[in-house]
Amino acid sequence: MSNIDLKKIEEAVKMILEAIGEDVNREGLIDTPKRVSKMYEEMFSGLKEDPRCLFETVFHEEHEELVLVKDIPFYSMCEHHLIPFYGKAHVAYIPQNGRVAGLSKIGRLVESVSHRPQLQERLTTTIADILMEKLEPQGVFVMIEAEHMCMTMRGLKKPGTKTVTSCARGIYEEDDVKRQEVISFIQMS
Repeated sequence: MSNIDLKKIEEAVKMILEAIGEDVNREGLIDTPKRVSKMYEEMFSGLKEDPRCLFETVFHEEHEELVLVKDIPFYSMCEHHLIPFYGKAHVAYIPQNGRVAGLSKIGRLVESVSHRPQLQERLTTTIADILMEKLEPQGVFVMIEAEHMCMTMRGLKKPGTKTVTSCARGIYEEDDVKRQEVISFIQMS
């Protein structure tokens, strides 16, 4: 996967600071390019891995009913403005043929896919598609609720506005009752 060039990021940050009229040698800014490069390395760590690898090991369990991991906190970077968006992901699947994943793998999948320049719509779809591919379940339902700082800090300037995306695969595309059931579980406090 991708290698992150920290020195190149540092140079780019220096150029941005100079372009906005800042003195890059000012005490508070001297180490800013280095701090930003390290932050980007962490925030874009998902570029270094293939999230499908998280599901190389699956378990066999005779459970073919809803599995829901909800309220998974995440943050990502909007690829349009390179400003964060953050919120909660809710990921559900119905196992088939006894194929289940360790629950922590669901949270790690959300983290891995979100740690790259991203759109919320793609984040939602990618999570669902990876689970369908790797677990071969009866169905997958993913819902993501997020606040986008590009709508809070600039442009529209409406703090607290949430964007909700969902993706239904398999049985959740076809069966309205199953889809309503998972949505009601997601909405429970």
